Amino acid sequence: MITKETLKEVILLQREALNKLETGTPREEENEVTILDSFALIITGVRRCGKSTFLNQLIKKQKKAYYLNLEDPRLEGFDLTDFNKIEVIMKELYGEGGIYFFDEIQNIPKWEKFVRYIIDKKEKVVITGSNASLLSREMGTKLTGRYIQIEMFPFSFKEYLSMKKSNDSLNSFKEYLYKGGFPEFLKKENPTILNRLLSDIVMKDIAVRFNIKNTNILNKIAVFLISNVGKEFSYNSIKKMFDIKSVQSVIDYVSFFEDAYLIFSVPRFSYSFKQQQVNPKKAYSIDNGFSNINSASFSKDNGKMLENLAFLALRRKYKDIFYFQEKKECDFVIKEKEKITQAIQICFDFNEETKDREINGLLEALKEFKLKHGLILTYNQEDEFKIEDKIIKVIPVWKWLLKNGI
Repeated sequence: MITKETLKEVILLQREALNKLETGTPREEENEVTILDSFALIITGVRRCGKSTFLNQLIKKQKKAYYLNLEDPRLEGFDLTDFNKIEVIMKELYGEGGIYFFDEIQNIPKWEKFVRYIIDKKEKVVITGSNASLLSREMGTKLTGRYIQIEMFPFSFKEYLSMKKSNDSLNSFKEYLYKGGFPEFLKKENPTILNRLLSDIVMKDIAVRFNIKNTNILNKIAVFLISNVGKEFSYNSIKKMFDIKSVQSVIDYVSFFEDAYLIFSVPRFSYSFKQQQVNPKKAYSIDNGFSNINSASFSKDNGKMLENLAFLALRRKYKDIFYFQEKKECDFVIKEKEKITQAIQICFDFNEETKDREINGLLEALKEFKLKHGLILTYNQEDEFKIEDKIIKVIPVWKWLLKNGI
């Protein structure tokens, strides 16, 4: 519990700091934003991907807004009852009829009760959070059917070009491939920013929240996963590698990393959900620059960097992504409405040495799912093949990104 006087002072200081912030690069997510009464708009994503700046962009478009960043250390001890004081203070300061904007709301236990109270009064509220599971759990109990969710990622290639004021070209794509899309890092290019980000995610979002004592092992597993994108792993193999007593602990750790948007795990496709759970998975990192800075091995594998970047672009648009493996392997198959609709292969250098392997893996997936068209994404090669009744297009990733707006 915090005094009304302290809360008022924090609100005013936060608004002053917010007003001084640059508006920043326009985000693609802006096209998805609809702020409705009776619904909460929930914006989730990894730390430092630009959620607060995006919130500021939305605030500046409103006639009246109430803003509070709940990760502010001056709000230590804030609890559910303090939301009632916030409501009174905001209306005293800015008048009736404002839209509520809460940043990093998942830090406050039972926050969803206040949000439900707000939307039941047909007021408007926008909230951000950097832990998908904590948010979804609360949303599932108190806000079922009463929220709209948007996921944010570090900059897409299109947003990167906008920020850098660069033309689309292979050279600008090469920079993006290595540097990634975290806004603050791109401005300052100080590696410490991404080192500190890893530490904050592992320590604040995971170790402290879930009371994990062995933070050294937790950090090593995180670095291992972001370094080995596109490679199969199993919970048991990680258990043995890091000498962890329980497989359940490994399952929990990987789940925590996913909830914090540090990694994404991709299952092998199977028609059986149970088999999907048992099969080895592949991990992908939240950002290439982030993995480059925090791993010695990641930048040495151009193919895996390209694959990670292509995965992130797909993940912006699709939730259900698998890899396909029977006799051959296809990097990604996309499921929409219970049906596989796309099969995509990633190949940095599509040449005589790699051609048969990539085409055969893709063909096997196309036949399995009765698809007519397949895609091979490369660093900078274009081609087209017709094999039997299948058409396979070879396209550079950077052209594919721009063509699809991702």
